[in-house]
Amino acid sequence: MFPPPQAGEGKGGGGGVTRQCLGRHDLADQFAAEEISGRQLPLGEEIFLDHVGHFVRDAEAASRALKRAGFAPAPVSVQVNPDPAGGAPQLTGTGNVTAMFTRGYIEVLFKTADTALGRELDAAAARYPGVHLAAFAVADAAKAQRGLRERGFRVRPLAEMQRPVDTADASGTANFTVARLEPGQMPEGRIQMLTHWTEDMVWQPRWLSHPNSARGLASVMIAVADVDEAARRFARFTGRDATPSFLGQAIRLDRGRLEFVTADTFIKLLPEVPVPSLPFIGAYGVTVNSLATLEAALAAGELKARRADFGLVVVFPRELGHGAWLFANVGDDAIYSQK
Repeated sequence: MFPPPQAGEGKGGGGGVTRQCLGRHDLADQFAAEEISGRQLPLGEEIFLDHVGHFVRDAEAASRALKRAGFAPAPVSVQVNPDPAGGAPQLTGTGNVTAMFTRGYIEVLFKTADTALGRELDAAAARYPGVHLAAFAVADAAKAQRGLRERGFRVRPLAEMQRPVDTADASGTANFTVARLEPGQMPEGRIQMLTHWTEDMVWQPRWLSHPNSARGLASVMIAVADVDEAARRFARFTGRDATPSFLGQAIRLDRGRLEFVTADTFIKLLPEVPVPSLPFIGAYGVTVNSLATLEAALAAGELKARRADFGLVVVFPRELGHGAWLFANVGDDAIYSQK
């Protein structure tokens, strides 16, 4: 067992977390839910942390940055909306590069057209370059949208989206339905639910192996001005309870975890990452098969890593914006001892 928090630590809105408490309590526990499901996609009422999204100006530079960190990104893809009348698909305004994992993925988004979605990306990136999207996979986006409306959220019409995908033999199309909120309800960024319809197109086996041995997306850490308010709002969004953690407040999903912290707590945990403004999606957890393999890949890419109780902290390359990766070994007893 680990020692209890000291006075003033781990309260819902507090920021008094000492370095001794970090890593072997809730930071470690962020990674535990990554292995809960052997499936890529949810069933029934499950909700998974599906992917996070960096908003960038230069897709090719961002792709090279992912490679420096030991990821194997898929080719650039441009997203479109199908025309219900059967005409040519219309640009959504964004394109992406992805690093696909056995569980979840990283997305890098860039502007492709002057649409509402493209302008939204520009506005977010102007606040700070980095992570502005957290997407949650559900089995039925239409049903999830109805649930969001019933829980008091104002929702946009469902978005049927697609993007071209290269396969080993030919080209294909990835299709997904996205449930989105009206602007202003989630100041943390583009917080959305989606249903994947073409799993075999998105999670192609050839893109799942990475030189750094990355295995899965495990968690997202968000620095906010009011921890309790943000946690309650995300609990209403996800339909899962928020509970006090040693860092602030946490929400455990059916796969993945959300952690809400104050700016002071974030800075004490990650002093190498400046907080540009609040709210700030400042870090996310990735599990790997081998920290040694990860370290070798980072060294080859000339990226620095800091040892922490839970694994390694790696600041994003400049091309990916502000923030950091929190890497941990899959199956590490220190990681999985607190469930």
